[in-house]
Amino acid sequence: MSLYLQSPSLLAEKMISWQASQGRHTLPWQQNPTPYRVLVSEMMLQQTQVSTVIPYFERWMAAFPDVTDLAKAETDQVMALWQGLGYYARARNLHKAAKTIAALGDFPFELADLLQIPGIGRYTAGAIRSFAYDSWGPIVDGNVRRLFCRLFAIEGVPTSSAVDKKLWALAEQLTPVKHNRRFAQALLDLGATVCKPRQPSCHACPLQAGCLAYQQNRVAELPTAKPKKVTPVKQGHFLWVEQQGLLLLEKRPSSGIWADLWALPQVDDAPEAVLQGEFNHVFSHYKLEAKVWLLDVTEAKPEQSWYSKKQLELIGLPAPIRSWIDKKLQVEAD
Repeated sequence: MSLYLQSPSLLAEKMISWQASQGRHTLPWQQNPTPYRVLVSEMMLQQTQVSTVIPYFERWMAAFPDVTDLAKAETDQVMALWQGLGYYARARNLHKAAKTIAALGDFPFELADLLQIPGIGRYTAGAIRSFAYDSWGPIVDGNVRRLFCRLFAIEGVPTSSAVDKKLWALAEQLTPVKHNRRFAQALLDLGATVCKPRQPSCHACPLQAGCLAYQQNRVAELPTAKPKKVTPVKQGHFLWVEQQGLLLLEKRPSSGIWADLWALPQVDDAPEAVLQGEFNHVFSHYKLEAKVWLLDVTEAKPEQSWYSKKQLELIGLPAPIRSWIDKKLQVEAD
């Protein structure tokens, strides 16, 4: 049996001590960790690196200092600040959560109550409890999955239902009742800086003595890798329509790819028009090979609007489309 399952308090003691001397302490959301700041940071950090998130977090806080500011914001404002971070459902969920919390009057404290807020899942609720309230709040993210799978030699794809259930049970068992903010930060820091996906620094790990993967020489094979899938390729056709210096854009539906963002109008098939250019973009589940066609349209549909070049800065556009537009406008200016 694992040393740390026999003595969870030993695990907590080692983690808390290590975080105090070796962990990260200067991240912007660690300063004044209110429930709102924790919520925003955790939403942004899902599937996104810390270095990428920092400038987005700082701009967001400057625009929406508290949850009521975000609740009152227009969707276009929210999406404009989020553009470039990807996985835009996170922005919509964050906006929805803010509206619910503002209606309640304040953030809930209890874990069960936090889970009732739209957009707040098990991990985020635990993070708010740990980081904002310094209270018991189990967390399991990618770093914790990797750490626990190695520490306890757990086989199976970490995101599978059976392994996920086991990891959450461990998190509940091992999370202490005191110093939760530092313990939770230790889990994330250890996974991000020591127990890394490749070339982990086992010599620097405070938990090495009780790590079953290290004892069994299985660190490289754990956690179990997810079977690789062939990424399908889809063709996309977008329209470049200009009129008196204005560009025609289309509001995307509220669900699906690039939901609630403005984009070049998209059509199902290649039109009989002049090709203006191409761009590629890789989503989590397919690769988009896009072509942009020059077309002459005089009237906008209800879901479309004309925008000047300056107005483009004020709305949310998908990153690959904004990049393509910026390059084209730059070429025209030169």
